[in-house]
Amino acid sequence: MQTLDTTPGTRSARGALVSSHDVNGTAVYSPQREHLGHIDHVMIDKTSGNIGYAVMAFGGFLGLGENHVPVPWKTLRYDTGVGGYVTDLTPEQLRAAPEAPQDWASNESWRQRSYDYYGLPYYW
Repeated sequence: MQTLDTTPGTRSARGALVSSHDVNGTAVYSPQREHLGHIDHVMIDKTSGNIGYAVMAFGGFLGLGENHVPVPWKTLRYDTGVGGYVTDLTPEQLRAAPEAPQDWASNESWRQRSYDYYGLPYYW
């Protein structure tokens, strides 16, 4: 019987799967390898099981004053060379992303506006 490595902070590849534990906190870079922020957490569609989007934290200092924006999962690609995700999104695009309303977790209109903003097909 194979035992899974569940050691916190383990970022080793195990095939094509990655634990959400390892995604949270992972750095996000521009194509020029400039640090943009990090993945705060991911949102998973309960019905389909698809990852709806990652919530990316950026800006601020030592966690104070950070902005959090939804970033469609398909805008991120893992790069083993930097040990993090790379995106073509610019800091300006992240700052201008649709602001999350109070009911963001259940607001389908906002979710659709966010995907429209990035010009991507919906995950649902």
